[in-house]
Amino acid sequence: MSQQPPGKRAARVFMILAWCAALFLATRFFGQLEERQQNPNAVVSSQQGEGFVEVKLVGNNQGHFVASGQINGQPVDFMLDTGATDVSIPQELAERLKLDKGFGVTLSTANGLSQGYRTRIDRLQLGDIVLRDVRALVAPGLEGNQVLLGMSALNKLEFTQRGGTMLLRQTTK
Repeated sequence: MSQQPPGKRAARVFMILAWCAALFLATRFFGQLEERQQNPNAVVSSQQGEGFVEVKLVGNNQGHFVASGQINGQPVDFMLDTGATDVSIPQELAERLKLDKGFGVTLSTANGLSQGYRTRIDRLQLGDIVLRDVRALVAPGLEGNQVLLGMSALNKLEFTQRGGTMLLRQTTK
């Protein structure tokens, strides 16, 4: 068997490493691109005026308003849901957030009836909007880590939707 010259062997190793680096970078780039498409409001910007705070959200590629925020100081992703009566939290996420278990409730979902429980959120934050003592439900049937931001939070705000944007406004006076 003939030996390759050292220069050729080094070039082959370098080429393999370059391809591996290119694949790694492409995977990271497209992963981040997909994340931005799912949650275009990962960084929520706020505008403050005299007596109000506003947050402007952009709809994602499916037309949903998804934004990063916090519950009791812990990071979460919200999906605004004007059709939901309460803020709804997946059970695993509620356990991680150490939310208190209130009384049990029967929930009617697209998948049928399930048992959940009531809880209260001490502090909910979206940009510079801060809501306190928000009624919520823990729903075992909800998948993932996304919190449905329902009317128990949204009714404390003014909101308008135009085209692909939603403007949330909290009066501070």
